[in-house]
Formats: sequence, structure tokens, C-alpha cells
Amino acid sequence: MMHQKSELFLSKPNSQRCAFLDFIRGFTVLNMIAFHACWDLVYMFHQDWNWYHSDAAYIWQQCICWTFILLSGFCAGISRHLFRRGLTVFLAGMLISGITILFLPEDLILFGVLTCIGSCMLILSGCRNLLQIFPPVPGILLSFGLFAFTKHIDDHYLGFFSKPLLYLPEFLYQNHGTAYFGFPHDGFYSTDYFAVFPWLFLFLTGFFLCQSCHEKILSISWNGFAPVNFIGRHALEIYMLHQPVIYVILLLYFKLFQSFLN
Repeated sequence: MMHQKSELFLSKPNSQRCAFLDFIRGFTVLNMIAFHACWDLVYMFHQDWNWYHSDAAYIWQQCICWTFILLSGFCAGISRHLFRRGLTVFLAGMLISGITILFLPEDLILFGVLTCIGSCMLILSGCRNLLQIFPPVPGILLSFGLFAFTKHIDDHYLGFFSKPLLYLPEFLYQNHGTAYFGFPHDGFYSTDYFAVFPWLFLFLTGFFLCQSCHEKILSISWNGFAPVNFIGRHALEIYMLHQPVIYVILLLYFKLFQSFLN
């Protein structure tokens, strides 16, 4: 009986995947689902929740997206079908944008995290062989340095730690085309905005991190927690479905709650 229980909580080793990476991805997906449930409560069900606008909530959100993009860059370093995977993720992001344009224009998503990650994969697929020649540790430092330096290009400046060092010319911020690359024009709106820059540099940080230590990571024998690993293995599918599911659950909850009060 104890042996059966342990198999339930530990995923079986898979020669084609790293359970440790699946666990991190799955844990991040769970955090994303929880964060988006909070977003729905505040913006779709109009709950007055000041904590959601606090620094702690912002740090939580940033940890989620940083982990996703770093991990995607890491996995891209060992992916056998990077272009195909990148195209799939990019098209999934475009599908989400199309759905919000048609059915949820007030909660429009343009250039969301899937579009960004897919774009980064496609860009890397064209230059991975060249980048693999570059020493990994300098690559990590340079990529992350560029990410930090360009983190606020959507605010029209370059600098470190929210300190402007160079203001960017206004002609860069023209239309949706420039917004895709990180230069949103006046009036641009998206509830989930991750442009190619600066996030490509964080993605490349993950890629060079993979070049530096992927053998050590892949050799980790800890097999994680099977339900979380399962979520990690199916992260894209769950990402595509989680918001409608959350909305329906919250809608039913409030309907039942209101019926109970009445």
C-alpha cells in the first residue's frame, strides 16, 4: 500500500523529459492560475481588493512571468523542434488575441506572454547555432544586463532600476507594429503585454543558463510531485483553457452566493 501511495506522489522518470523542469513549470502555472483568478475577481467581478494593487501582488506577478520566460529560454536550448514549437506557441497567442478582439474587447490581449515566448523561440531558432558558440557565462551576464537596461523601453527610456539614463525618441512609438517590438504608441492597450524587447533578453538569459548547466539540471534525480508535473507537461493546453474555466467557476460561485443571500 505504501509503495502504491508513493507512486501517486512521485512522477515516474521519463527519458524524454526532465521531471524537475516539469515541476517548476507546473508550479508556475498554478501560481499563474491563482493570480489570474485574483485578476478576474477585481476586474470582471468588481471586487474591491486593495491588496491586488500592492507591491506584493506586483512582485508575485513578475515572479510568475520571469520564471515562464527564463524557463522557456532554458528549454529552448535543448529543444529538438524549436521552430515548430515556437510557431505553435506564437499561433496560440494570436488565437487568444483574436478571441479577445471578438468577444472581450474591454479586456483586450495584444502581444501577450504566449506571443512573446513564441516570437523568442522563432528568433532563437534562426540563430541558435551561432549563439551556442558564445561562452555561456558572459552570455548570461550580457543578456540579463541588456534585459535590465531595456526593461522600461515602454516608458520611453533606457536605464537600470527605474533610473532613466537615456530617453528614447518619440518616432519609435508609432503603431501596433512598433508596440510588438516594445515601443507602444499613445493609446495602446493590452491587459497582458509582453513585447519582444526587453523580454527577448530574459529569454536569452535562460538559453545561456542552459548552455552553462543543463547537464547538471537534467541529472537531478528528484522526480517532483506527479500532479504538478502533469500540469507542467501540459502547460500550453492549460494556459489556453484556464481563464474560461476560472470565469465559469467564479460566475457560478457568485450566482449561488447571491441566490443564498436572497
